[in-house]
Amino acid sequence: MWFKSMNTMLGFVEGRFWIRDGDKVVCNVCERRCRIPNNMVGICGNYKNIGGILYNIGYGRLSAVESRPIEIKPLFHYWPNSTATTFSFWGCNFYCPWCQNYHLSFTHPKDEDRVLLPDKLLDLAKLFGDEGFSASFNEPTVSVEYLIDLAELVTKQGFYFMVVTNGYQTLDVINKMLEVNIDGWSIDIKGCPKMKRALPNIDHAVVYRNAKYILDRGNHVEMVYLVVTNTNDFDECVEWIIGKHLDMLGPKVPLHVNRYYPANRWIEPPTPIDKLLEIARKAKREGIEFVYVGNVGDPELESTRCPKCGKMLIFRYGYRVREFNLVFEEGSYRCPRCGYVIPIRGRYIGKKRLLWL
Repeated sequence: MWFKSMNTMLGFVEGRFWIRDGDKVVCNVCERRCRIPNNMVGICGNYKNIGGILYNIGYGRLSAVESRPIEIKPLFHYWPNSTATTFSFWGCNFYCPWCQNYHLSFTHPKDEDRVLLPDKLLDLAKLFGDEGFSASFNEPTVSVEYLIDLAELVTKQGFYFMVVTNGYQTLDVINKMLEVNIDGWSIDIKGCPKMKRALPNIDHAVVYRNAKYILDRGNHVEMVYLVVTNTNDFDECVEWIIGKHLDMLGPKVPLHVNRYYPANRWIEPPTPIDKLLEIARKAKREGIEFVYVGNVGDPELESTRCPKCGKMLIFRYGYRVREFNLVFEEGSYRCPRCGYVIPIRGRYIGKKRLLWL
């Protein structure tokens, strides 16, 4: 067996990112850096101090597993039209009050939860016929040891690996994730420094620091701005988000401007369509080349046009690519009309039968 110890079989594995601080341990997985007393867990519920050693007690305790299109993450410039074996754990380090997956993210792992080791998840991916893996639904780095072990196993066999994340990891964790070829990052933008109604203790600038760090090391990032009514939708917040994007990530990194719907404890009305379109127009006007409006069901708003000549390049409908009009020349995907380089990581996957439909 390839796993490291019998404790792994029980859903316990010693953490990789922590230090001892007196009678407490400091978890260094995310920038919250929880100081955890003996026999207590950190805020995400997955890291526990047991006798002065930090253990990941959620290792392999998956809350969901299914095959899903990469476009639903959303990632629009990464392995287009592929599918990924999508899985999640329990718990989160943010607890957004509007979370649609709160039944997973607000629940901590339990001893009776089933443990699925990485080699068994690989078997499922082969059965599904997927091209890659996606850690999604909750914050995946609440069990970063599992991500590392799985990525080391599957990327050697030609699978890609991406995460849907709040982007609040420490740089040590990101370094290790990149080292094991976790190269696709769909990063959520929760808000801005002046946002007070929710997540007041989060340093939103860390998300951009991490996104830039990932990009600078040659990996793929797309940013996702869920526009929450009367929360992170005010002008100063919009301007901060667009400014950070351009200053730190550049014009070619895609920005998804997504509609919020009431969920969990947040009962503000759904984001007005006009507000989403206003933000998207401003982002394009300021210079972001690939801006998409999601969660509204309009294919035109989720399709890719050439920023230079306006030609329709990738038409998407129902989280699938229906038309792919790019040409591959000189190592890059390009507009067939004007030759403008369109950033795409991975290869386009043609029509395939989907198990999830």
